[in-house]
Amino acid sequence: MNFDNASLGTKCVQAGYRPGNGEPRQIPIVQSTTFKYDTSEDMGKLFDLEASGYFYTRLQNPTNDYVAAKIAALEGGSAAMLTSSGQAANFFALFNICEAGSHIVASSSIYGGTFNLISVTMKKMGIDVTFVSPDSTDEELDAAFKENTRAMFGETIANPALTVLDIEKFANAAHRHGVPLIVDNTFPTPVNCRPIEWGADIVTHSTTKYMDGHGAAVGGAIVDSGKFDWMAHADKFPGLCTPDDSYHGITYAEKFGKEGAFITKCTAQLMRDFGCIQSPQHAFILNLGLESLHVRMPKHVENGQAVAEFLQGHEKVVKVNYSGLPTDPYYKTAQKYLPNGGCGVVSFELAGGRSAAEKFMKNLKLAAIETHVADARTCCLNPATSTHRQMTDEQLEAAGIPAGLVRMSCGLEDKNDLIADLKQALDQI
Repeated sequence: MNFDNASLGTKCVQAGYRPGNGEPRQIPIVQSTTFKYDTSEDMGKLFDLEASGYFYTRLQNPTNDYVAAKIAALEGGSAAMLTSSGQAANFFALFNICEAGSHIVASSSIYGGTFNLISVTMKKMGIDVTFVSPDSTDEELDAAFKENTRAMFGETIANPALTVLDIEKFANAAHRHGVPLIVDNTFPTPVNCRPIEWGADIVTHSTTKYMDGHGAAVGGAIVDSGKFDWMAHADKFPGLCTPDDSYHGITYAEKFGKEGAFITKCTAQLMRDFGCIQSPQHAFILNLGLESLHVRMPKHVENGQAVAEFLQGHEKVVKVNYSGLPTDPYYKTAQKYLPNGGCGVVSFELAGGRSAAEKFMKNLKLAAIETHVADARTCCLNPATSTHRQMTDEQLEAAGIPAGLVRMSCGLEDKNDLIADLKQALDQI
């Protein structure tokens, strides 16, 4: 069956793998590092990229490919690959087209780990970056690009700031300068937003979050839209548009076209050399989560909306960040890109700062204190007393993370129970 015209729910359940007669109904876990061939010539064709197949799980594995194909179908892309984590996915997506001397334009409102990846680690590799506000005008975006810019990056819903990216505006800016837009779509998932439909060229995910949905398996994914014309900008992307000596002079953009060049190079070069593969066992667990993604996401949104509305009216809460609230600065943008809601993550600032947040967290009974987000169980975090505890209140304020800020990821529990837990914890302050 061709799933191109199937509904998203059907794709969640069945895309990527169709068993033949007498074959396993569930995706098989191919828990093998290596694969056997009859002749050296047969294996040689794989190493020369002249034939498709498997020879070593560090590069590719059938279980992973089935799940990657499902994610590609969900996002509306032409090809996809799994990685060991969301961080690996973002690094691979950028490094696949950047090298020493390159430059990236990125939204400043992104996950702290990705901010560090780009601003610190990739900078040590000779790749520079200019960060721009997600609220930048077209003129401000254009001013950030340089002759050596090779990619633009942003998050659909930023973690933990919860700003909503104007994907179309960022995509148009990237394309005016002949580079692709890479969008991390972890929080909304393709159930609530498909960035490719708005002009994004590459989509990444931390599959550890809603896609897995149970806090059971760390992983990442990269999806190529198959629409960016690499050869039209061949001077910017020599890795894709000139011969690769390590594969007998193959030019990826010529041999595999717009639809396959990016993922093939990412697999053949970066996965070969860095080895950030997702284990077949984790891919199997991820697929179990994907099968219910379309059912779970509306519940996460329902709970997030209910919690945000409750908090907004509470006297001990100074501010609530949630794009489903009409008072949120990103409400209009969210209505365009996220008409069915975004996700279940809400952040809010408590009056009384650090001490109030500490007391509030201590008295929660249903919501667990964790560094995680986006799974079936509600969890929360106060950055000032955990991930950012080394910073003073003044430094936190300057970073846009006030000492009284709490990030709450609403799970799949009953919303009334979540609100009751919040109420009793707030009453203890």
